[in-house]
Amino acid sequence: MAAPAKPPITCHALDTTLGKPATHIPVTLTLANPPSSLSSQPLTFKGVTNDDGRVLAWENTSPFSQDSVGDVFRAEGDQQWRLVFDTQEYFGKRGIEAFFPEVQVGFLVREKLKGEHFHVPVLLGPFGYTTYRGS
Repeated sequence: MAAPAKPPITCHALDTTLGKPATHIPVTLTLANPPSSLSSQPLTFKGVTNDDGRVLAWENTSPFSQDSVGDVFRAEGDQQWRLVFDTQEYFGKRGIEAFFPEVQVGFLVREKLKGEHFHVPVLLGPFGYTTYRGS
């Protein structure tokens, strides 16, 4: 049986205080500007980082659409996406009071780049974070 296809947008969280993947972080992926043919409201998807700190699958939680991330991604036009990592829950489980209760990363997927994969890693600490476009 073949593995499910990787979605066009994935993310990865690494805990710089431990030097390890940041596991079991709730992550929300939102398309802020869906085309009117799909929805008049932002579309939201949920995931949780796995044991390697990665989200490789998204569950559609939008009441406005049943489309997958891949379906939505293929819609025409530039798309404004946002990832939100629930760092308060993650650090709170370890008894750490983080300064940033969440990390929001907004990014733009331009129409001309739709054939590419978008991987967004974050390096997390309780008092700071770094992000970049990965591969």
